Amino acid sequence: SSLGPGVAAALFYGAVAALVLLGVRDVLFLYEENQCSMTYMYEYPEYLKIKLPKKISRRFPAYELYLYGEGNYAEENKNLILTGIPVLFLPGNAGSYKQVRSLGSIALRKAEDIDFKYHFNFFTVNFNEELVALYGGSLQRQTRFVHECIKVILKLYKDQEFAPSSVAIVGHSMGGLVARALPTLKNFKPEFINLLITQATPHVAPVMPLDKYLTDFYTAVNNHWILKAQDVRNLTTLSVAGGFRDYQVRSGLAFLPRLSQHSRALFVVSSAVPRTWASTDHLSIITEDPKKRMLVLNHHFVRHPAKFFEEDPETLTELKGTLIWMKIKSSKWTYTVYNESDGKYFVFPLSNHRKTYSHVHCQNSILVRKYVLSIVTLKLQEYPSLSDLVVYVPAINGNKFTVDCEFFKEDSRRVQLPVTHLFSFGLSSSKIVLNSTGLIYNVQLQHFGQIYQAFKIYIESHCQPHKGRKMSVYRLHVPWSHEDSITVSKVPSFTEISAKLHIAQPENDSTVAVLNIYSSSDCQYEVTIKTSFSQVLGQVIRFHGVSLPVYVISNMLLAYGGQLSALISTGHCLDFVPALTRAAKPYKVDPFVNVVKFLLGFNWFKDIWNVLFLPQLDAVLLNKQDMWFPLVSLILFLFGTGIAYWGGILFSSSLRLLSSLWLSLTRPSGLPKDSKLMTPRRAFVAILLVFVSCTTCGAFAILIIYLHYILFTFMGHNAVYFLFTMSPESENRRFHFSSPTTNTAIDNVVNSLKIHITIINLLTWIVLLSLPSLIYWFKNLRYNVRLDPDPCRTMAIILVSTLGILMNSSTTKVKSSKLSKIAAQLPLPLSVAVVAFGPMHLYRVPYFVICSLLLHVLCCIL
Repeated sequence: SSLGPGVAAALFYGAVAALVLLGVRDVLFLYEENQCSMTYMYEYPEYLKIKLPKKISRRFPAYELYLYGEGNYAEENKNLILTGIPVLFLPGNAGSYKQVRSLGSIALRKAEDIDFKYHFNFFTVNFNEELVALYGGSLQRQTRFVHECIKVILKLYKDQEFAPSSVAIVGHSMGGLVARALPTLKNFKPEFINLLITQATPHVAPVMPLDKYLTDFYTAVNNHWILKAQDVRNLTTLSVAGGFRDYQVRSGLAFLPRLSQHSRALFVVSSAVPRTWASTDHLSIITEDPKKRMLVLNHHFVRHPAKFFEEDPETLTELKGTLIWMKIKSSKWTYTVYNESDGKYFVFPLSNHRKTYSHVHCQNSILVRKYVLSIVTLKLQEYPSLSDLVVYVPAINGNKFTVDCEFFKEDSRRVQLPVTHLFSFGLSSSKIVLNSTGLIYNVQLQHFGQIYQAFKIYIESHCQPHKGRKMSVYRLHVPWSHEDSITVSKVPSFTEISAKLHIAQPENDSTVAVLNIYSSSDCQYEVTIKTSFSQVLGQVIRFHGVSLPVYVISNMLLAYGGQLSALISTGHCLDFVPALTRAAKPYKVDPFVNVVKFLLGFNWFKDIWNVLFLPQLDAVLLNKQDMWFPLVSLILFLFGTGIAYWGGILFSSSLRLLSSLWLSLTRPSGLPKDSKLMTPRRAFVAILLVFVSCTTCGAFAILIIYLHYILFTFMGHNAVYFLFTMSPESENRRFHFSSPTTNTAIDNVVNSLKIHITIINLLTWIVLLSLPSLIYWFKNLRYNVRLDPDPCRTMAIILVSTLGILMNSSTTKVKSSKLSKIAAQLPLPLSVAVVAFGPMHLYRVPYFVICSLLLHVLCCIL
């Protein structure tokens, strides 16, 4: 089977627009609102369930395989006599198999347009909408199921005379990663797939590394594609990123850096795809010759879709229509058409201008509900035998159509504009003024190549107003990542453009980010660039926002250590918020991480590090991805401090409110009495929860013990906390205990409560980080009671045992313990360890918290 012209683009974008301008390199800009709309539903969609062998159904009870169809086409397919090209759609995280409808419906209409010369059979997989981006335990299972589906699909064609031997795969989000994992299977035949198109798939690393299974899966897949590239040499891969509108998967994660030099891999941002121009959100969504597949993909996704793809274009093409020869005496000319019903070809000679000029540039514009601008730029030296330029002006149905062309020297249209320093905070600017006499100017943005750089570009155009004045188009082009952003504005006008990157400039790349100004003649353009501090922070959050829990917990551990230190030195424990204010200092954490990162650059220290079996520093991994510089950790630490601070205030305020309500319903008669750390009842509860974690889901047991801890603390101590934190003069302090109490007992209860509140704050984040596996288990409960594999089982067993003792612990025993000083000092190194090993491995963070809690338990026992 073979891919026909335009089919690869149809997989994602549907029908392409009519031919406007022929050229070797061109770009089409459509000026309209960047919005998403569903494809038109031509006929009622049907999803025919494909019966799988019983062995496969038993192994994968939650998964299903479907064939998409509409109307008569669906009726014909019910007998599974298929003659099309098999395409398998794989949904992503929490995705539905019904998402294939847009692709299947558009592809069917395209096939009808060419009388079914070729057509696709779209298959789709039901993954039960699993949260595979947050829980990696089922990724391997999904991969094995897709392998079985491919074999089932190919068997459906076995009676054909020319039965296909491979399947094209379209993967959305994590579905693309599952497709890339297929070659890692032992019995997988590489020839089963020859084309893979992924949409917004995070290929580089997981968005949220919440469990070890997820990070191990990524490591296995990426290592296989690097070390065993021979296995995928005939697989053509296209990765399309969504751009800045995709807030779930940043486009840098969709890049295949190690395969960028591979001739079978291609990466583009959707806003850079010709005839597309718009960035998309996360839900927007063949031939046997691999060289031909790459030619087709490059034709539609990189070069231009202005005409049908031709593998071997004829040197002579018959031009049907009116042919008008134009004599060009000057370097610039304009042609305008009104109310034409037939298309026309205009032929412009080039030979007389080769010696004087290096380039020829043509652009046309038409206003039909939206502003359309087509552009072609030719470097004359690359086409020494080209004698004439042919421009086609199509039928315009009464609209005004203008073609502007010019010859120019490249140096005369190229200017350099150095960007402002990252720490200028927008106080300084860099500016140039262009007195336009032509149609195009290329402003090279010097020293713009880091992901933390973010700028505002202001373009102020001054033109003599007249009725026929065209709009100006500004294109920010980043060559190393096929990344574009388009802005269209009226003239005269004041335009603001955001300049930021998805991918840092590679070290061996000498290209420069360029601002193309497709200008109007006789206009003046003032281009000013300033650093945007707010967008710099936005880039930090965009690239590192998922690691914020690491810095929140790091701050909480420092506050926890500060409370224990104050308790030992003064006998009184601080509240969480004052303790956080005193202890949360960046210089206690960041310098250690940066010093270790520096020392790891020396082989002797690296050898010591490896001897100690320590994992690789996350800062080193981030540095390899060009995502790290020293101030990142400081900024994130401050953000983490703010979140922990306001979270503590919110929790304290909620606690006081509930305490007031509790006091209005019950009248406590005295302070809670000290009891044993472990009673038979609490031991039974702990053993029961350990059994629950082993037989069902560890995250479920963690949630139960968390709620039990809160309830026990609230019921036993909350009213007392409310009473003794009110001012002595407050009228609310009207309750009195029937039994006499001492100040020591009161202080002990209040101190214990403050420690419990901090522990609850820490546990809250542990519960949040374990929540994805709990949701996954709950959704699949009807298929299996036990979650396997379970990333939280070991952690749950330790936490249940630890919290069972801490639940009734008292600060009196902590103060008198021999381990109290160690327990007060340990949270600081654990806070450093959280920042050092947690940003790219969030699943490690709870274990550092557990270490601190375990030592607290030992202080209560010993």
